[in-house]
Amino acid sequence: MVLDQGGLTLRDVPRPAPGPGQLLVRVRACAVCRTDLHVVDRELPDPKLPLIPGHEIVGEVVELGPGAEAHSAGDRVGIPWLGWTCGACAYCLRGEENLCPSARFTGYTLDGGYAEYALADHRYAFRLPPEYSDADAAPLLCAGLIGYRSLRMAGPAQSLGLYGFGAAAHLISQVARDLGHRVYAFTRPGDTRAQAFARDLGVHWAGGSDERPPEPLDAAILFAPVGALVPTALRAVRPGGTVVCGGIHMSDIPSFPYALLWGERQVRSVANLTRADARELLHLAGRLRLRVSTTLYPLERAAEALSDLREGRLEGAAVLVP
Repeated sequence: MVLDQGGLTLRDVPRPAPGPGQLLVRVRACAVCRTDLHVVDRELPDPKLPLIPGHEIVGEVVELGPGAEAHSAGDRVGIPWLGWTCGACAYCLRGEENLCPSARFTGYTLDGGYAEYALADHRYAFRLPPEYSDADAAPLLCAGLIGYRSLRMAGPAQSLGLYGFGAAAHLISQVARDLGHRVYAFTRPGDTRAQAFARDLGVHWAGGSDERPPEPLDAAILFAPVGALVPTALRAVRPGGTVVCGGIHMSDIPSFPYALLWGERQVRSVANLTRADARELLHLAGRLRLRVSTTLYPLERAAEALSDLREGRLEGAAVLVP
């Protein structure tokens, strides 16, 4: 599925060949992320065009470029959003490769996984827990990874709010509960189906984003890309609490009184991921055997999957299967 100025269309393109340090991967599944929606809807600037979107890729290594011998043909790997970093800048040398100014991103500045084949930098291709099917493993590659990094940024919160209960929240709520957090799920107002889904996954409380939680929160994570939820979440967290914005794009944050921020509350963003995040989350996922909710679509129905995500019709994650 190729994105250009005319939109997303199904095309035959040449099979790519791996260069130095690259893997050629036969795609088995590619989850559909809200970031894909931001790319397709032009909310993120300057994507590579024409572009094959998709960055939650599960596939089989079929060919290795020079210098990629850490992997073998036949390996099952996952390919995430962060697709390449320079390894030499101050951020990379500090272990903050997620902030590398030269970074390249799968399905945005590099072709991604809405295809039968994809290329990956061997450094950013991860072995996956065998307990998961291809379709169930795919959402771990961004919904899981960004959710996990957001959870780390939230700190040791006993009471944790999750605003937007979609692909990321349904996975990370299970991790948070295992780590001892008491989880509060906030959905679109009146979305009783999503609230029931959250309760079924074991959250402590579920309600609309227009509701106040029954106790002050130690931290809140915003997965919904809605800037107006920042002051809402600040009202819900206690003094000293943290609001984490987990998305790459968000609508404008409205002005709000300083009193909401006062009391050493803090607002912070999460940018991309690191390889350490991937290793930690995939290890946890193998131990916990997370329950993954997916809706499968054939590759040629990618636009329908994106529309269902845009309109909030999904429970969990959409996954494309070539």
